[in-house]
Amino acid sequence: MIKLAMYLGALLIVLLAVNLGTAQDQSQKDLAKQAQNPIANLISLPLQNNTNFGIGPDEDQVQNVLNIQPVIPVTLNDNWNLITRTIAPIIWQPDFYTQGEGRVTGLGDITFSAFFSPKEASKLTWGVGPIFLFPTATDGPLGGISEDGGESLGSDKWGAGASVVGLMMPGQWVLGSLISNVWSFAGSGEQDINFFTWQYFINYNLPKGWYLTSAPIITANWEADSDNTWTIPFGGGVGKLLKIGKQPINTQLAAYYNVEKPEFGPDWQLRFQVQFLFPK
Repeated sequence: MIKLAMYLGALLIVLLAVNLGTAQDQSQKDLAKQAQNPIANLISLPLQNNTNFGIGPDEDQVQNVLNIQPVIPVTLNDNWNLITRTIAPIIWQPDFYTQGEGRVTGLGDITFSAFFSPKEASKLTWGVGPIFLFPTATDGPLGGISEDGGESLGSDKWGAGASVVGLMMPGQWVLGSLISNVWSFAGSGEQDINFFTWQYFINYNLPKGWYLTSAPIITANWEADSDNTWTIPFGGGVGKLLKIGKQPINTQLAAYYNVEKPEFGPDWQLRFQVQFLFPK
């Protein structure tokens, strides 16, 4: 009887350990899918670094853009959330963009978007709302020469527009699309803004917090001529949800090749992201 009790006790411990591990894996999977959802009811701080290669007539220059992207959800009532998303770019411009005046580093124009999203979503999770562009750049107008002789990191324009996002999360997948368009309405910059952005995202979640991802950012500058309107990247990468102490962090590494681009635009991009998560 004593041996039987010992065997049963050992079996119970093993079953508890398996169930605990399964629960932890499920919790990790759920958090990973939340991190991949741009309108999740989750406070997060993504730091996304984009390095663009092959810029200029000789395709030998490099630009780096670090996007600081805090996401803060606000509960409006029992039925609706407001998901706010700010993008503050820190830009390192090559001298091709500075008209030969040397490299420039500083803050670019900040964009702010707010998505009204229902709390009780069906199979389709969605959000819609305004997007705003603020002329916060620390150096002159984009594509021109600033007063101090250096190229700009922004447009010197105020802008506004609309943004919409929709996604589904069947099984291991997170599938969605985020679309926005911004028009300028004021500011001292000479070039008007009519700028379209479309980011689709396809993620497949694997065990232990790993996932495969493809989330290219397709853009169209409607103010440019037809040969320089579109930037269309294609590619993907891998991500991993991990913890440092008690802090969950979503990491991601991906590469994208521009199958369509403006003249002298980058050939390809390397993207690395670290996203700090603050689940409730």
